[in-house]
Amino acid sequence: MSTPYPFTAIVGQDDLRLGLLLNAVSPAVGGVLVRGEKGTAKSTAVRALAALMPEVTVVAGCRFSCDPQAPDPACPDGPHEAAPGVPRPARTVELPVGASEDRLVGALDIERALSEGVKAFEPGLLADAHRGILYVDEVNLLHDHLVDLLLDAAAMGASYVEREGVSVRHAARFLLVGTMNPEEGELRPQLLDRFGLTVEVTASRETDERVEVVRRRLAYDDDPAAFAALWADEEAALRERITAARALLPRVVLGDGVLRQIAATCAAFEVDGMRADIVMARTATALAAWAGRDEVVADDVRQAALLALPHRRRRNPFDAPGLDEDKLDDTLRDAADEQGGGDDDPDPGPDGPGGGVPPQGAGPDDGGGAEPAGADDGVSGGQGPGEGDAPPAGGGAGERRPVGAGEPFRTKMLSVPGLGEGAAGRRSRARTEHGRTTGSRRPEGALTKLHLAATVQAAAPHQRARGRSGRGLVVRRDDLRQATREGREGNLVLFAVDASGSMAARQRMSAVKGAVLSLLLDAYQRRDKVGLVTFRGKEAEVALPPTSSVDAAAARLESLPTGGRTPLAAGLLKAHDVLRVERLRDPSRRALLVVVTDGRATGGVEPVALAARAARLHASEGTASVVVDCESGYVRLGLAAELARDLGGSAVTLDELRADSIAGLVKDITATRRAA
Repeated sequence: MSTPYPFTAIVGQDDLRLGLLLNAVSPAVGGVLVRGEKGTAKSTAVRALAALMPEVTVVAGCRFSCDPQAPDPACPDGPHEAAPGVPRPARTVELPVGASEDRLVGALDIERALSEGVKAFEPGLLADAHRGILYVDEVNLLHDHLVDLLLDAAAMGASYVEREGVSVRHAARFLLVGTMNPEEGELRPQLLDRFGLTVEVTASRETDERVEVVRRRLAYDDDPAAFAALWADEEAALRERITAARALLPRVVLGDGVLRQIAATCAAFEVDGMRADIVMARTATALAAWAGRDEVVADDVRQAALLALPHRRRRNPFDAPGLDEDKLDDTLRDAADEQGGGDDDPDPGPDGPGGGVPPQGAGPDDGGGAEPAGADDGVSGGQGPGEGDAPPAGGGAGERRPVGAGEPFRTKMLSVPGLGEGAAGRRSRARTEHGRTTGSRRPEGALTKLHLAATVQAAAPHQRARGRSGRGLVVRRDDLRQATREGREGNLVLFAVDASGSMAARQRMSAVKGAVLSLLLDAYQRRDKVGLVTFRGKEAEVALPPTSSVDAAAARLESLPTGGRTPLAAGLLKAHDVLRVERLRDPSRRALLVVVTDGRATGGVEPVALAARAARLHASEGTASVVVDCESGYVRLGLAAELARDLGGSAVTLDELRADSIAGLVKDITATRRAA
């Protein structure tokens, strides 16, 4: 077993360490979501926390880690007789991104359940994590249905497995920790809300701190055991403090005054529902216990708000996370004034409400190291200052500064025709593990979704030959049938946006950007990957390679300058190159090309003919496409519609793109192809 990196040796990242420690003190806080760039010790800190967790006592031989003092009456391995139990370290269970539903919640032996009526159950990761830590790295890349199962179990403290009327329930109470890189996409707001706390982590920009990170990491890599031994005293002291805070927690008083401050804060920041109030109350109580106090004070409420509210204020992926601290201070002050000046806050102690994290400069041997903290900007944050003002090569005269996007709106449904087999999502029809049952087949591996009627139909003709004498059905392995299901998949939505001079009128470009922003929001809700190709002047460029981060696409769109000629053919060919590479990377994810243009093609020799040939290249490869016609005015040339015909797709105007538009009927891609 490898030696984990010591928690107390992690440099900086105070919010990250505090969020984890508060959950260790009070698992009822509801877990923590750690958001940040790569190389910022997210995984290191989570794995290091396990060594600080107090030991748990379990029933000997119980696969579900039942507490011998209060065993689960519904435990599948029960009932348990009174016994002293066996102590063991708390587990840290990691959930891989590609895990199946059966691996997460466990699986029933369907064959034995049907033929013998026996609940033969193989526990999953939720059972392994009971009374420990469940760690989900890259939680934003986890399939939605797995996230739903995970968070339901975290909220209810139990996991339910049901297969065709046969069900198993077992306890599943754990400290849930998720980490994610926002560059790779966001969680849905309703799932963000299920995490108790969230912390943002970034690599330090201080030279001395970065040097210390590297020094400690190199020392750990050279001799993990020796490095851990140097920090053993600090680890033991922190472990004892967690135990003491847990013992103090039930005695901490949450007065009416601070409860009113909590309620006033949640109301002032307009968070949805009541979960934020409850999480803030639990977090403030844990903060008081962590500081060694038996009463919650205003500073605890403030710190709890900074940890529990930022992720609950995001209404869509384009909202920046965070909390206005000046507004928070004013709200707490006003709530205290309404109570006649508020309570005199007792001295929070030398550590403050979030104290107790060992100082980073102290400790034996300054030569250790957390995860290398090199920051890579990747695709986050959009273009840097001033990039929008400098024309790219070939930009030419007529360069215009970027204009803001218009107000986004709900768009009509755009989908890829046919039946795919891509990643789960909400756009196009696909064969999936979840959805409506459309048929049955023989299972190729382990049976996961039983088609009961087909199984009975396959077994029925053989009952006499198998010597059936009683009421039970004699079922063999060959009789089992897997249900085939149809649901929805996520696609790659590649935007090719015309940023030329013909599109550059400020009011018009604002409307165009608003339409693309609306389509990006739709792509986020439907769990698509997105990419952005722009063309103007003499060439096209990939403004954003395909990614799950739609907010990165929105940032690039916002800073998009306009002007110059219209190299439509170059834009279409650049989009073709992007799609070709993505087909090699992810063959199962189908693409939808969205060309946003007025259809004009200028510059070079025979620009219209070149654009038509580039469009027919997409059509020959079966790429589903939509042209958003941005032409305006009373006189329309209809060039966008001609481009759509060459692409083998459909064209919609900006007005028709709106879901509430009555300008025309939705132009479904499949219907358009049939008409063609």
